[in-house]
Amino acid sequence: MIEFHLDPTSGVATYLQLVQQVHQALRLGLLEPGDRLPTAQQVVAALAINPNTVLKAYRDLEREGLVRARPGLGTFVIGTLPRTDPTAQARYRRSLATWLRSARSAGLDADEIEAIYRSAVRDCFSEGVA
Repeated sequence: MIEFHLDPTSGVATYLQLVQQVHQALRLGLLEPGDRLPTAQQVVAALAINPNTVLKAYRDLEREGLVRARPGLGTFVIGTLPRTDPTAQARYRRSLATWLRSARSAGLDADEIEAIYRSAVRDCFSEGVA
């Protein structure tokens, strides 16, 4: 089951962070059709957020055809998103982990590393390289 986390400094609305995390989990194969999402109560207890925020995220996911609520049973994944080859994902994840360890060893903190990463992604996609 997915464990949601929030980044209060991201500037992204809380419900959108939940939606994005489900999208990411689907793309990485961490969630598949039939998997159950945490109940709204579980998410509220874990993250100390308003239940309506969780329900809004789940409604958005349902409108996208990715999940379906089953009264009394929970919310289940019913759809998928395109994903790349799991072997390729693992290879690049290992490569990125090596890079992250190197950046930390060089004294960069999480904010600096994230700034470098976001800048590189933005540059790469704006150049049409990726």
